Amino acid sequence: MSKIEDTEIPPDLRIEAFDEIKIRQDLTQVALGKREADVSIRVGRLLDVHTRRWLEDQEVVVRGKRIAWIGDAGTYPGRTSLTVDRSYLSAVPGFGEVHKHIESSHLTPEWEAALVLPRGNTWTCEASHEFSNVNGERNLEFWLESRLQGSPLKIFPLPGSAVPPTGYEWGGGHFGYEEQSSFLQQSLMVPGLDEVMDWPAVHDRNNPSHDRLWGMIRATFEHRGVVEGHGAGLRDPHSISAFAASGLASDHEVQTPEEVIAKLSRGIFVEIRPYNAQEIISALFKIGLEDWSQIAFTTDDRSASDTLRYGASDHNVRTAMKAGLTPEIAIQCVTINPARHMRLTPWVGSVSPGRYADMVLLDDVASLSIAEVWADGTQISEGSVYKPEVPRIEWPDWAVKTVKIEREIVADDFAIAALPGRETMTAAILRPFHWKDDFETVELPVEDGAVLRDHSQNITKFAMVDRFSGNGLTSKMFWRGCGPSTKDTALACTVAHDKHNLWVVGSSDKAMALAANTMKEQQGGWVLVREGAVAATVRYEIGGLMSCRSAEELDAEMQNLYAEAEQVNWMWEQSPGPRWEPGFPERLIFATLTCSPWRWVLVAPTEAAPQGFVNVSTGETHDIVW
Repeated sequence: MSKIEDTEIPPDLRIEAFDEIKIRQDLTQVALGKREADVSIRVGRLLDVHTRRWLEDQEVVVRGKRIAWIGDAGTYPGRTSLTVDRSYLSAVPGFGEVHKHIESSHLTPEWEAALVLPRGNTWTCEASHEFSNVNGERNLEFWLESRLQGSPLKIFPLPGSAVPPTGYEWGGGHFGYEEQSSFLQQSLMVPGLDEVMDWPAVHDRNNPSHDRLWGMIRATFEHRGVVEGHGAGLRDPHSISAFAASGLASDHEVQTPEEVIAKLSRGIFVEIRPYNAQEIISALFKIGLEDWSQIAFTTDDRSASDTLRYGASDHNVRTAMKAGLTPEIAIQCVTINPARHMRLTPWVGSVSPGRYADMVLLDDVASLSIAEVWADGTQISEGSVYKPEVPRIEWPDWAVKTVKIEREIVADDFAIAALPGRETMTAAILRPFHWKDDFETVELPVEDGAVLRDHSQNITKFAMVDRFSGNGLTSKMFWRGCGPSTKDTALACTVAHDKHNLWVVGSSDKAMALAANTMKEQQGGWVLVREGAVAATVRYEIGGLMSCRSAEELDAEMQNLYAEAEQVNWMWEQSPGPRWEPGFPERLIFATLTCSPWRWVLVAPTEAAPQGFVNVSTGETHDIVW
């Protein structure tokens, strides 16, 4: 051990067991004053999240990227190279995301860091099934690269359980026992298994994903990791008990206060999202909840544009405070609570010795006004300005060439043939967020042997194009209440949770083909074709999900897309699921989810569902028209 102690301190970017010993041996000597510290930061108040107390006039002593000592200002027994006075500010730990898809910001990790760090977010548990479904093999490499290049954001990747999301999908990744075991062995940065969404596969032995999912759960248990859950639609006591009994430790899909209490009381860690936080927190107050340690606030999915507008983890805290939660409890819900749940307390979650020197310095606690953020022992922001230079990463071909369609897409790829001699056909119909047990049906006209859209009934055509095999396999059907009615107009996107094939919705097959071919050349993002011509594009060149540039640059391109889209007539109607507004149908990126509580979904063609139309709860398939 003495040989380890005497060696040079490692760079401390990727947490490794051998390096961790050297770092902590060094910190021990610094804490005793036997070795010189790098910086001492004096703060007016420090929130001890372990006891929910404010400590007055404190000093935080840093060595390398870690905290070596904390205590009353002026009492540290050793020497420091630099002393910083922030006695006019209050310090709280760096905020953490217990469950977030960085891909949903549509920024690469190094640019995500530049966006969220000034807003207090210093660490993130990355729910990585999005990029995993594009390139599962390089998943861990992708998420750790920005940190290795010097980014101060700590990313703890959880390999996706939903790779593929169901047994009726396929594509760029396939994770089972062997893959999960390998990920957990490769790095201490991997805390567990990402949200287990395919509940039917968990409880149904006949489901084609049953063995694969239980293999991943087994591997996670073997390495003492955390198995994250996704309990959408599970509200009865029997289902909740089964969910908890299976080992799924958390749920971020809670919809009502009653559901929160039911899941908390059965040992499930609850992760509340901002969109219903005020309702849930207010109700928890009314029933007198005192212990909030099993609750965290989570962003889950939020675009760069929305983060610029609303904030990151700081927005989650302010939302909770508006609902009546004290700042101290609200801050616990984005610091120590998620760190404990994810078993990351040796490194993040509190301002304590041994942890990364990450602090949010507030000039007003009541409004959560952020003056500065420190990460890795360095001031990285002043106000909303990010100070470090963003690492320039040249992402390789496996990250930038992921839309693999090796042929020209033509209008006939989207045609739906009628039976000979028919003037009308019965068609299966879906709508956005179609959670009903059965699909709808409607009679549609036939012309020149093809079944037509019917805009008078609010019906257009929706298609999924496989972007992984090179063949551009295409499934298509009719949808109600979404898409354009403007002539020769189509919208295409490569963000299609969670398999992320290319989806296209359009008023003509020709426009849909133009949108798909433009996307093939662009390698991901958004394409809007209006009246037969490309009107706007947004580039997601990394994995078809993210872009390697600043949030401001990406937002400017999105705003142009919105402006061009305002000249399109969009079909819409109130859906039974999340609120659906008229105008640009951005929420269609979530409309082909295959996790619970979805039933009938359109996926890219598979052997099990050649037309791509499948009930993901039962495996049943059906014709598109008959």
